[in-house]
Amino acid sequence: MAKIAVVFPGQGSQYVGMGQAFCQASAQAREIFAQAEAVSGLDMERLCFAGPLEELTLTVNLQPAVVAVDLACWQALAAAGVEPVAVAGHSLGEYPALVAAGALSAADCLKLVSQRGRLMDRDAKANPGAMSAIMGLAPEQVAAICAEAGGVVQPANYNTPAQTVITGAAEAVAKASALAKERGAKAIPLKVSGAWHSPLMQKAGEDMRQALMAVEFKPLARAHLCNTTGQPAADHQAAKAELMNQLTSPVRWVQTVEALLAMGVDAFIEAGPKNVLAGLIKKTAPEGVKVLNVEDPASLEAALAALA
Repeated sequence: MAKIAVVFPGQGSQYVGMGQAFCQASAQAREIFAQAEAVSGLDMERLCFAGPLEELTLTVNLQPAVVAVDLACWQALAAAGVEPVAVAGHSLGEYPALVAAGALSAADCLKLVSQRGRLMDRDAKANPGAMSAIMGLAPEQVAAICAEAGGVVQPANYNTPAQTVITGAAEAVAKASALAKERGAKAIPLKVSGAWHSPLMQKAGEDMRQALMAVEFKPLARAHLCNTTGQPAADHQAAKAELMNQLTSPVRWVQTVEALLAMGVDAFIEAGPKNVLAGLIKKTAPEGVKVLNVEDPASLEAALAALA
């Protein structure tokens, strides 16, 4: 029997049409979309199913939209009897992961991510920044380059052993990117509206901490791995405490995947639009580990067949 981890994507996985097939097939998925619409005040079905992509991709719209799709995918997996030993999410995806872990209700999750989208949008406008993907250097080399560049720049996402995203003030990110290129790496500027997971998000982080303090977290039904540590949370209160630091801390995704493998996980299912995390996991996990994605009824059927 496979030891399964279900993982949840965040920003960058969106596309027009996401979630539509599940909503057509499932009353549960339609209910999630209705909840997302009620708490966000957005026309969720139009945004996700019709776009346009530019409007969907606005942070304030995107966060509740992606999470609604993630939750619809999770509900379909749970209804099909999939029982993961552990869950994790990448950045925004940590919120639906906490629903799958049993710590958060779907309603509270959707309220929190709607607030998170508004706060991050506000701070991105107040403190413009940049992000860049550095490819071809080890994570510790990238961290050293950020320190050498000076200014406000730090790793944002440790995505694979050879890909680390950096974040911060535009000038400092540009300087760190130039240093990376001098050392033979690639530096690809990312099309983002803000410097996510950087000190420029400090006010959003403080306001998000207040929002989280008002929400009750329940005991974990299964292991949940925190972005800030890449390790399983000791309990639901520890998961909540780490989530409060998430907006200004790096996402330790490589460490998360390595910790899941160390727990004996031999099958990963990405629950949400596209397969961005599946691609990252394949660059960290050894051959023989199953890496699947579920974003619609057809991919659900394929994943269940692969696990059988």
